[in-house]
Amino acid sequence: MSSKGYELGIGLSDEHRALAESVRGFTDRHVTKEVLRATVDGDAAVPFWPSLAELGLLGLHVPEEHGGQGAGLLELAVALEALGRAAVPGLFVPTVLASAMLVAADAKVGAELLPGLADGSRTAAVGLVCPLTGTATGGDVTVSGSTVAVLGGSAADVLLLPVSIDGTTRWAAIDRAEVRVVEQDSLDVTRASASVTAEDVRISADRVLDALGSEDVRALAAVVFGAEAVGVASWCVSTAAEYAQTRVQFGRPIGQFQGVKHKCAHMGIALEAARSVVWDAARALDSGDETAQFAASAAAVVAPDSAVQCAADCIQVLGGIGFTWEHDAHLYYRRALTLRGLLGRSSDWSAHVARQALDGVSRSAEIDLPEGTESIRERVRGEVAELTGLGAAEQLRRLGDDGWVQPHLPRPFGRGAGPLEQVVISEELKRAGVQLPELLMGGWAVPAVVAYGTEEQKQRVVVPTLRGEIVWCQLFSEPGAGSDLASLSTKAERVEGGWKVNGQKIWTTVAQFSDWAMLIARTDPAAPKHDGITYFILDMSTPGVTVRPLREATGSELFNEVFLDDVFIPDDCVVGEVGKGWTVARATLSSERVALGRGNASYPQLSDLLAFAAGRELDDHALQRIGAFACDNQVIGLLGARSVLQQLSGADSSTTASVGKFLNMRFGQQIAEFCLGELGAAGVVSVRGEPSDKWMEQVISCRAMTIYGGTTEVQLNVIGERMLGLPRDDAPAG
Repeated sequence: MSSKGYELGIGLSDEHRALAESVRGFTDRHVTKEVLRATVDGDAAVPFWPSLAELGLLGLHVPEEHGGQGAGLLELAVALEALGRAAVPGLFVPTVLASAMLVAADAKVGAELLPGLADGSRTAAVGLVCPLTGTATGGDVTVSGSTVAVLGGSAADVLLLPVSIDGTTRWAAIDRAEVRVVEQDSLDVTRASASVTAEDVRISADRVLDALGSEDVRALAAVVFGAEAVGVASWCVSTAAEYAQTRVQFGRPIGQFQGVKHKCAHMGIALEAARSVVWDAARALDSGDETAQFAASAAAVVAPDSAVQCAADCIQVLGGIGFTWEHDAHLYYRRALTLRGLLGRSSDWSAHVARQALDGVSRSAEIDLPEGTESIRERVRGEVAELTGLGAAEQLRRLGDDGWVQPHLPRPFGRGAGPLEQVVISEELKRAGVQLPELLMGGWAVPAVVAYGTEEQKQRVVVPTLRGEIVWCQLFSEPGAGSDLASLSTKAERVEGGWKVNGQKIWTTVAQFSDWAMLIARTDPAAPKHDGITYFILDMSTPGVTVRPLREATGSELFNEVFLDDVFIPDDCVVGEVGKGWTVARATLSSERVALGRGNASYPQLSDLLAFAAGRELDDHALQRIGAFACDNQVIGLLGARSVLQQLSGADSSTTASVGKFLNMRFGQQIAEFCLGELGAAGVVSVRGEPSDKWMEQVISCRAMTIYGGTTEVQLNVIGERMLGLPRDDAPAG
């Protein structure tokens, strides 16, 4: 199967992508099916171990003075994703986790052990549960007791084991020859774990990693195990997608069936979510950020669960063949379950995230801008400073006329800004406290008119729109078409000087307040579905336009139905070529999807949830749910940041953006449902000024979040087809 963009992707830079492909090439050459199956059959030998060391992978994150490459955990995570994708057996994961612990502890024993771990002459294993008991004896520590599930413990040279000393858990480096090691039957049949028993083992105090606490070790394990879990998920997603493209049932590829397509899409979403949190946690630990524990906790919640979900769903998509011993799918399922089990219960991690969030801990999705940014920032900051001293009306005019509102547009309507300058402009406007006008639907109309309209049209509607002087609506959806715009029935017939339009539109936001509308209508009924459609701009005061507000489930009237009865639209209101309106409309819809992906402040946010939960008695289930919401919020923000970074590097960001939009569509909805549910009976009656009033309203209004702008089902189709290459289902209904 050829390499696709969704297969390897924790790293975003050119260097990281090159590293990922290099490791992918290594696994293609060395980690063959025969090697993997030999491990399953009990052969503990790993013939490619020397090659791992030669490639420098064992010491990627180890400082150069200790024989390593001097990179960081992020580079290690990039390599681990590629290795996890191949289900690499053996001691790589426990060895690099051990060396990461030694690097973080900056202990004397690190100087002794790290060179051997980096060059492959030593191997290591790490225990994470059941601390041994340590007693200080002079300058030494005497260790006794037993621990279990030591990953790689039966074959490693050095064991880093948890030891409780005076009630505090620390990790100690103990040679395998000094303890009794018994291999345990393991769920992962490609990588063994062991129980370890120490009987009054006396070690030097220098071998105790005093600077490394339990949370530090858990955070490192979250990144290392999480990165491998991402690789597991990646293999499962691509394996399921490839099978769904080629496996034919009932005369069609099974990927055409929506049930299969949506399952694969959910797998892709889980993969991208896992990538984002592992990427962020590795960056946070590398930089020593004070929010690193929060980032690592989010990775521990999201990545292992995502891998288990993807592995289980992969077997489901494969069907019977996926449940055979000969197919590798169960090996990835076993690996995913093992990683999750060794890292600890997801519910405990979620509760930990919740407690941090309720204590006010948060982590913004920072974007590390490339070199050369400062010269752009200095120029932009100077120009923005000129706006801050203006009166409100003049500032609004200048924002529109000087291209600040949509800076990506070409001048004079924008600033011709590339992705990097757009980020800087956004940051500097925010820093200066300059508020851009809220264009609403105008933000979708402007790009289409700028791209396809005449100069006269641009002056007539684009300029005043950017100044905030025109309100727009969008006349696309119809009662019988919905999101299927190619099936629209509104007709425009040629008359002298223009077009006569008849039809009905529905779900039109703010039509009752709008000055202009984007309208698509069929001008050639004989043409194929996507042809024969023309894009118009319509003055909403034109005779024959009737707006009838629709009372929604909330009782408010935001949406409308619009009737068009012999409405005359002059030729100078046709945007682009007659019959080519589908192309223009797609420019509008593209702008819509980007805007919706940024979220909507009118719907519940994480801050609303935390305010609701503050001071309440929360049971374990509620605490876990709050932690899960905090992780979801983190993922959404990180996907947005990663999308921007992908654009900055010239990479395709559509997959990341689509996943971010899908998750964002349901986020506020789920928060509202949770908060109302927590109120119980108090949530279904109004007590003025009490939380019930807010959540009664929000839970109803949020139902629209997964409908407008393309339903979640439509978005799953988009993700399945564009991200995973699954076949479109263009067959007509029977």
